[in-house]
Parts: sequence; C-alpha cells; structure tokens
Amino acid sequence: MSRQRTVAEQVIAEILAAYRKGFFPMADVRTHEITWHNPEIRGVMPLDPGPEGFHVPRSLRQRVRSGRFRITCDRAFAATIVGCADPRRQGAWIDETIVRTYRLLHDAGYAHSIEAWLPDEAGEERLVGGLYGVALGGAFFGESMFSRPDWGGTDASKVCLVHLVAHLRRRGYTLLDTQMWNWHLEQFGCREVEREAFLTMLKPAAGRRSVTWGEFVALPTDADEPAAERADMKRLPGGNAPGAPD
Repeated sequence: MSRQRTVAEQVIAEILAAYRKGFFPMADVRTHEITWHNPEIRGVMPLDPGPEGFHVPRSLRQRVRSGRFRITCDRAFAATIVGCADPRRQGAWIDETIVRTYRLLHDAGYAHSIEAWLPDEAGEERLVGGLYGVALGGAFFGESMFSRPDWGGTDASKVCLVHLVAHLRRRGYTLLDTQMWNWHLEQFGCREVEREAFLTMLKPAAGRRSVTWGEFVALPTDADEPAAERADMKRLPGGNAPGAPD
C-alpha cells in the first residue's frame, strides 16, 4: 500500500507539473489572488558563449572579477525571496502565499537562491542582493532578483546572475527561462521566443534527469569563458565538467 502524499507534497507536485507545461504563478499583492501565466511571448536567456549567447557588459565583468561581493547559494533563501518581494518595488507581485510556496519548493530541493553579501558598519555581513528560481531537470526558471544600492549593493543582483549562469553551464543546464523579456535583461542577450518555440525547448530540458543542482562554487569568472571554468572546476575537490556524472 503506497503512502498518501502530504498536503505540501501535493502542492509541490502540482506546481512542478505546471512548470513542465510552461506555466508560472504570480500574485496580486493587493487582492492576494494567485494567477497562472503562460505568455505568448517568453523571455529566454542564452547559456551558450559567443556573440549570440550570454553577454556580460565590460563594466559588470570588472565588478565580478573585483570580488567586491561574497557570493553564496541557498544560504539565505527566505531572506532573498523576501528581498525580492519588497512591496515598494515597481511591479511587485510576490505576496506571503508565494513566499511560503517557494520555501516549500526550496525545502524539497527544487528552488534555489544566489546571494550577494557585504559587511555593514559593524563588520557583520548583510544581504545586499540576490535572485531565486526553480530548477527542474536541465531547466532553470528565474523568478525574481533584487539589490540594495543603499547598502552598497549596486549591481549585486547582476553579479548573482553572472554566477548563476556559470553554475548552470557547469552543471549541464540547457534552458534559463526569464519568463518575460525586458530592457534590463536584454543587455545580457535575453531574447523573446514564441510560446510554441519555448515549449519545444522546455520539454527536453525539463526532462533531463541526469542534470542536478549539485554543489555551488562561486568563482571569479565573467561567465564568458566556459573552457576556463571547466579547468577551474577540475582543480577543485569533486569538480566536474559540464554534463559529467556526479
């Protein structure tokens, strides 16, 4: 006799099933109504290097290489999503229900965050930027990102994005969904794709069971040099080349 799923497990299964079909949830922070979206035009960030691939502006590349921020993964998932949910932000769409739901996904190993830290006046580290999203097979669905320039976190979320792309490449991911295209993401090479084209990309990517999130290692990289990244990873304990078995 099989064990009955808990309510949390049922919620997680339903959400992942929706993601596999191209849907993602958003909340109205005023009415608290959750709606599911599968837009006709989708934003996709290329993971490949080269002129048509992921691009890091020169000034941001210098910021990444400077090591200004300490970059971590899943150290402060709850704080990261709360930072993204700041109701003062234009277009805020993350409410308490969304926060609780994605914390369930995080606890189950499907949602991850990349965080940027700086010391405050007392020398204590504080979160100055980050991003979070959902990993499913070889697809990563970017949900939101934030930064705190008032705490010295200018470009913090962008630096996190660069490290995210480097990690996804190393682990063998093939799709980075940004949900929507905007001018902020265009500078990195984000492009628009029609729904049918996106679903054609999504099915094989999400079905790649051999791809796992694995251990995150923050490297001083601009994510434009995958060959160098592979060499660096091999020099680390337990490092794997992209697509290599754990």
